[in-house]
Amino acid sequence: MHDYWIEFSKVALAHALGVASPGPDFAIVVKQSLTHGRRTAIWTSIGIGLANMLQVSYSLLGLGLLLKSSALWFDIVKYAGAVYIAWLGVQALRARPREAAMRANGHAAPVPSTHGAFATGFLTNMLNPKATLFFISVFLLVVSPQTPKLIQAGYGLWMTIVTVGWFSFVAVCFTRDEVRRNFLRHGHWIDRALGVVFLGFAASLVVATVR
Repeated sequence: MHDYWIEFSKVALAHALGVASPGPDFAIVVKQSLTHGRRTAIWTSIGIGLANMLQVSYSLLGLGLLLKSSALWFDIVKYAGAVYIAWLGVQALRARPREAAMRANGHAAPVPSTHGAFATGFLTNMLNPKATLFFISVFLLVVSPQTPKLIQAGYGLWMTIVTVGWFSFVAVCFTRDEVRRNFLRHGHWIDRALGVVFLGFAASLVVATVR
């Protein structure tokens, strides 16, 4: 049991470093927080967490190795992810000043439904092959093949909870009143900056290769 705790600590550290590093997941939660508010951002975070759970399941079942060993399947996921993230980037680049948008539309931009926010987070993570390869690498390099699947599933549950917790914390930070007030004045520039970030992530996916 002591060895499992050591192994778990390595898994937890690797995951903490991975989830805290800037990436498409972080960018979409920030965008949802600033544009649509805390509830939307938290549901987006939950979507990211469930996608993480499925990534872990693939790793436990060995299905993730298909993505790692097959250039064709890797390219399918890679290009699908690049197109989706690039679409998010284009939508962000088209952002207009909040006052102008409200005058043109007669009301503020519609807030996504719970399902829509959840799907945005889920697809952002699920269509990122780099996230898949991260989980495969963790389970191949850190977790012993002799570790029971139930304990490995516990590692996966921990990573899912931490993922949702971390991005929910990000959502809370970026929906504080003072942050939201500043965003309402300059939000379209932040949206456009995030659009450039999304396009950069999409480009990095296009050139990504299986390692």
